[in-house]
Amino acid sequence: MPRYMPALFAAACGTAVAGIYYAQPLLDALASEFGIGHSTVGIVVTVTQMCYALGLLLLVPLGDLLNRRRLIAGQMLLSAAALLTVGAAPTAAVLLAGMAAVGLLAVVTQTLVAYAAALAPPAERGRVVGLVTSGVVTGILLARFVAGMLTDLAGWRAVYAASAGATLLMAGALFRVLPRHDSGRAALSYPQLLRSVADLFVRERILRVRAVLALLLFAAFSILWTSLVLPLSAPPLSLSHTAIGAFGLAGAAGALAAARAGRLADRGLGQRTTGIALALLLMSWLPIGYARHSLAALIIGVVMLDLAVQAVHVANQSLILASRPEARSRLTAAYMIFYSIGSAAGSIASTGMYAYAGWGGVCLLGAAVSAAALLFWALTRRPPAAASEREGASGPPSF
Repeated sequence: MPRYMPALFAAACGTAVAGIYYAQPLLDALASEFGIGHSTVGIVVTVTQMCYALGLLLLVPLGDLLNRRRLIAGQMLLSAAALLTVGAAPTAAVLLAGMAAVGLLAVVTQTLVAYAAALAPPAERGRVVGLVTSGVVTGILLARFVAGMLTDLAGWRAVYAASAGATLLMAGALFRVLPRHDSGRAALSYPQLLRSVADLFVRERILRVRAVLALLLFAAFSILWTSLVLPLSAPPLSLSHTAIGAFGLAGAAGALAAARAGRLADRGLGQRTTGIALALLLMSWLPIGYARHSLAALIIGVVMLDLAVQAVHVANQSLILASRPEARSRLTAAYMIFYSIGSAAGSIASTGMYAYAGWGGVCLLGAAVSAAALLFWALTRRPPAAASEREGASGPPSF
């Protein structure tokens, strides 16, 4: 793998996944333009996330079957068309249909993560996965800043037009530099390929445990980021879209700081990293709860939360992708389906809780989900004598 390739993969992942998250700081603008109530506007994000989960099941496993160069470039071209549809949407129905297509096709990020793991030397796989995954999380967080800034400058529709252009550029760059030929494709039909995703989930304990952690982890992540625009845009704060989106910069700083989690997983420290990060996730809700009284406290909480989320996510993927090298795309698909379900559930629960109990209720919900993740990790962590994953062991650990 050339030295520039992980950085290009990370940039492409960030560009592709951002399309799912542009809507979060724009929910108030979308609610106003399309006549959607604040208690139900979270459906825009939920539809996108549910279709993302569908794409994980139907499209990501194709990375083990088809030429990934053509698959990646083709999905990104279709993503650009879906983004243009959202930007030109005349009605709420077209908006939702366009967002569904954006979510379905954004799963190209996971094909890129699995491909990066396949191209990386085994001793550096965790580092490469950490770098590429940091591009995903950074894209998610910077999407809020870009969306807020462009909305204040030119309206929310300009956000999706600009994203379509960036996606087209990335599709061309990847098609130019990716290897023309793949090796190690699965000798399966497409129906057999889909069935094998379920088989992997049944057989691989590490996949089951880490998938449930991902569900809880990204439910907490989505609880914060989906509803954050509502208290910040309302009196007494009444912040602009640009200012609200800038909180994504703080989250991106935390996400980038956690990229080292992949190197820790390479050293066999995936379990320890997970436990510390989940405890940090739970503690982050205390400063986040003071958002209405102190923006500084909110920034501290956002950095803590995104640092924790990124660290666990990188550790999860490093451990899972090392378990079955011949099925990395399918392992990624099975894991990320739970990620998407958690994100969708967190989005709809967050806006509903805000309508019912305000920002305090949202923070209590996020803390409860974070506590459940920490408890689940503690209950599923085997004692040192029985665990197959050893702290500090050499080689890829199993779970």
